[in-house]
Amino acid sequence: MIFLKRFLKHKLAAVGLAIMFFVFVIGIFGKFIAPFDPLSQDFTSIMVPPFTNYHYFGTDQLGRDILSRILCGAFYTLFIGVTVTAIDLVIGGLLGMIAGFYGGYWDAIITRIVDITLSIPSLIFALVIASIGKPGLTGVIIAIGAVGWRGFTRIARGETLKIKDQEYIEASRASGASNFRILLKQVLPNLLPITMVYASLFIARAVLTAAALSFLGLGIQPPMPEWGLLVSSGRSYLDEAWWIATFPGLILMFTILGFNFLGDGLRDTLDPRMKGVI
Repeated sequence: MIFLKRFLKHKLAAVGLAIMFFVFVIGIFGKFIAPFDPLSQDFTSIMVPPFTNYHYFGTDQLGRDILSRILCGAFYTLFIGVTVTAIDLVIGGLLGMIAGFYGGYWDAIITRIVDITLSIPSLIFALVIASIGKPGLTGVIIAIGAVGWRGFTRIARGETLKIKDQEYIEASRASGASNFRILLKQVLPNLLPITMVYASLFIARAVLTAAALSFLGLGIQPPMPEWGLLVSSGRSYLDEAWWIATFPGLILMFTILGFNFLGDGLRDTLDPRMKGVI
């Protein structure tokens, strides 16, 4: 209750939570509330302006309803963001705990791998991996997942280094607890706050990267209504049909802002000392 009160007093966090609730609702129920079939082409209604014939966001160059495509595309955006974040949280968190807790050659090997891969910009790294495989939903998840674990590893390693020197860890060792038990019962619970904050911020990055890959033709392929792909398909028609790219771009922007606001609120609520760390 105390956490909830502190969290709701954070204005940006409350805004982020409201945005996230809205996005998750349309992600889950979008295909049921969409007024038209998002894949249905109507060549008698090509590039119809917004609020014409019940096309509230207009239609695209193939006569498909933009609002329906945005509503149905929310599922792909959220699925990619949540799935990639969950995978990278587990992999990166586990590697960071091992490196920080055991040290020695484990720390040296994991840290060097992270340092080497971090020398490559994340988007370029994801583009290279995506270009190797077959474009699509699975390829996007693999490409972003291969990039995102590094941040979780660094965060988990740094926090584990702080935790393992605490007195209660020494007390657990003195009582005969195994390393596995100490990691599971002592280290992991103390890692959760900062890793969950980073995860909420990372989802926004994953959503943006997925949209960028689709925009460049290396992500989800037509005719699926992924938001980055919608923006890409409308960029050639900005002069005559600005709404094709504008509305998907706006919903993508607000979604990313919502995750960022939520992450900032979680950070300030759970531990204000995290400010500047993430």
